[in-house]
Amino acid sequence: MSDSVLQQIDEVVKNNDVVLFMKGTPEFPQCGFSQRVAAILASYDIPFVSVNILLDEAVRQGIKDYSDWPTIPQLYVKSEFVGGCDIVSEMHESGELKELLAPLKKEA
Repeated sequence: MSDSVLQQIDEVVKNNDVVLFMKGTPEFPQCGFSQRVAAILASYDIPFVSVNILLDEAVRQGIKDYSDWPTIPQLYVKSEFVGGCDIVSEMHESGELKELLAPLKKEA
């Protein structure tokens, strides 16, 4: 994996509070797992950046190398890897995700 791809991924993760690497976009997800995580994030009314890994094979493989996690989607909050669909779903159901994202909620 090229260092430049890993560096680009690192910059996206570090320069945005919430980043979702997914198949497709939040508006047009290309897999059910990506759709689920995007919908969960949208339910919290927080801004997040999405990266469509289907647009670039280098990014698709690079994010797996970056996180040492084999599947997509992948969620990052405050530069920390949170997990994939199962972990995010469990955190959402337990209330843990709400606590993690609360400081990022838009002010009314």
